[in-house]
Amino acid sequence: MRESEAVTDPAFDKKRPASSGKWKPSMMLVLVGLVTGAGLMALSGCQSMSGRMVTVHESAYRDVDQTCEALKAAIEAQGFHCKAILHLNQAMAKHGVHLDRQVRVVQFGRAEYAHEMLADTPEVSAFMPCAFGVYEGDDGKVHVSGMNRALMARMFGGTVADVMGKRVARDEDAIFKALEHDAQQ
Repeated sequence: MRESEAVTDPAFDKKRPASSGKWKPSMMLVLVGLVTGAGLMALSGCQSMSGRMVTVHESAYRDVDQTCEALKAAIEAQGFHCKAILHLNQAMAKHGVHLDRQVRVVQFGRAEYAHEMLADTPEVSAFMPCAFGVYEGDDGKVHVSGMNRALMARMFGGTVADVMGKRVARDEDAIFKALEHDAQQ
């Protein structure tokens, strides 16, 4: 067969013009799908993380003041300094706002831990000192809440993850174990 006699397939010989927009709708659909999927995953992650960012422990003590005193003792037994016990009911009442339940904030810290984190990442000063919330729940029981420092520290990485995510989180576990143990005595 000579070159001039070769049979060609018109479908293969056709080249799409550069301005052809047939691919644009399907590519746009893929991009919209990717962006929507990423957005839904981010939203889902935020929703699931928000429920884990705060930990809540039921106190074995019968009232907020007893719980705060026992918590202070457990904090200091772990080598932390209890900086203050804030009475939110009293503080808010000075401004004409009243709560139906008792709420306290127990602040604590450890200078060595703070120094390590501040030397490396001073912006974490916004999270200092550490604190626990102590409050009367809707169930009539006393609860102690706190930030999930291990989870929060992972977002920072580095020194913060080491100090807050490992050492402070470990010490907090010991504080809660001591609080439970002392209540049983």
